[in-house]
Amino acid sequence: MSSESTVYVDASNQIAGRLSSKVAKLILLGKRVVVVNAEKALISGSRSSVVTEWTKKLELSSRVNPIYGPFHPRRPDNILRRMVRGMVPRKKPKGALAMKRLRVYIGVPSEVSGSKMTKFEDTAASRPIPVYVTMADLSKTLGWNE
Repeated sequence: MSSESTVYVDASNQIAGRLSSKVAKLILLGKRVVVVNAEKALISGSRSSVVTEWTKKLELSSRVNPIYGPFHPRRPDNILRRMVRGMVPRKKPKGALAMKRLRVYIGVPSEVSGSKMTKFEDTAASRPIPVYVTMADLSKTLGWNE
């Protein structure tokens, strides 16, 4: 694909759910999307309620054998990729192809560092930053070791 159809998105200080919906729309339209700084994306809510909600999700497992899933991501890039996956019809061919056009990175890799980054206006954090929880903070609480 050409670089004109590639969109580079900076996730720092962006609300993760809103960002995921924008990214899902772009990849379904046929654009390649590269998301950087996934660990700086924000989840709205108090820290205690967000962490409690995510730890309850971790308790879900198969009754037969936990190796059958569901699998719960703990790294910030995988959490963001999973959020986008939930907004894409991944079991249909167009959704499977769309997910192949998505790349999510922790930090900014060297091959992407010179590109012009996009930030969506309506996904920016509107309240003071302490009202939100960063993906890195949530991931460390869930058991991610950098």
